[in-house]
Amino acid sequence: MADLTVIKYDRSGAPGTGLQDWDPISQDILYSGNPLQRGHTYHDTAGGIFTSGVWDCTPHELLPAPYETDEFMIVLEGSIIIEHESGKIERFRAGDSFILPQGTPCIWRQDEYALKYWAIHDNPGHPLTADPKLQPIRVDPDAKLPAITGQDPAVYESEVPDMGWLTLYRDPGGKFQAGIWDCSPMRRVPATIERSELMHILEGSGSITNADGVVFNFTAGDTFLVPIGMGYQWQNDTYVKKIFCSYTP
Repeated sequence: MADLTVIKYDRSGAPGTGLQDWDPISQDILYSGNPLQRGHTYHDTAGGIFTSGVWDCTPHELLPAPYETDEFMIVLEGSIIIEHESGKIERFRAGDSFILPQGTPCIWRQDEYALKYWAIHDNPGHPLTADPKLQPIRVDPDAKLPAITGQDPAVYESEVPDMGWLTLYRDPGGKFQAGIWDCSPMRRVPATIERSELMHILEGSGSITNADGVVFNFTAGDTFLVPIGMGYQWQNDTYVKKIFCSYTP
């Protein structure tokens, strides 16, 4: 049986079909606007528990409510405004990444068209309750990354690299997380990835080879997903930094 492959994301959606019209946003949650939304789902793990893709939408405003899911977003065009119940307002513009934890009490507002990549963790087993301590989490690509120590040399075909990792958010069950990672040049031994991971490369370049020997080359600016269960051999000949979002069943 052929192995799974890396899924490269494109802001235009699927080749040949592009972004498809989605059902209208429910009037039950809509405060203003007559939004038109389109999208394409690139990946679906565990029957909708973890999904990811690209989405665009015209201006609108939602009613105040706790955010229904954990969601990681990369804004590609336009901007998105999140108003917390505390009154704090943040605008996320093209080039920004952020996380909205499930239960964040907020208002979603768009005063312009917006296009984004997204990864959603829908956790039906976790009660949806507003938690005023939860806030939107803006990703700072220049944040200091704590060094990873005690690495196992057996997982590398190269020398053990210098590696940093900053977790920005982890859901209460520990299955969904997002953060920033960096690494000096290295090559891992072949393995099978045990999570689905969305990656956005900030710096550097490298490759991922699956169990069939198919090589996926990546460079700064690329966004892609490695699906759970795929043969996985990572190699980077230069320093690499990435933003990541993952789901581990």
